[in-house]
Order: sequence, then C-alpha cells, then structure tokens
Amino acid sequence: MKVSKIVYKPVGLALGAVSGVLAGGVFKQVWKKLGHEQEAPDATDERRTWREVLSAAILQGAIFAGVKAVVDRGGAVATRRLTGTWPG
Repeated sequence: MKVSKIVYKPVGLALGAVSGVLAGGVFKQVWKKLGHEQEAPDATDERRTWREVLSAAILQGAIFAGVKAVVDRGGAVATRRLTGTWPG
C-alpha cells in the first residue's frame, strides 16, 4: 500500500464526518425549501405516505452522495497540492 494512502486515511475519515454533517444541513434546508414544515419522515412513520417517505429518502441519498463526492474530491486535490501525490 502506498504511503500516501496510509497517511491520507485519517484525513479521509475526518472529511467523511464533515461531509455527513454538511449533507445533513443541506438536506434539511432543501426539505424546507420544498415546502415541508415538518422534518423529513422516517420510513417507519405510519402517518406518512409511501410517496413522502420515498421522495425524502431519494432526495437525501442524492444530496449525501453529491456532498460526499465534493468533499472527497476536494480533499484529494488539496492533498496532491500539499504533497505532490494523489492519495488514491
């Protein structure tokens, strides 16, 4: 295993935690902007419809994947600028 991968591992874990927090905040804001006054439904909330549960889950998944990609890619680019090697 390359040294850059080993050194980047803790950085990647920290960036993963940051991306989760950021994505959660972005999702809450988007959910509100779409006109929902309540928080996003849980899959087991019997008062919520299938449509609402699935649309929330799909939107949340897309936002989490997008934010994670942005943060991961940014971390890799920053690592290459600092060290001269790509961490992947």
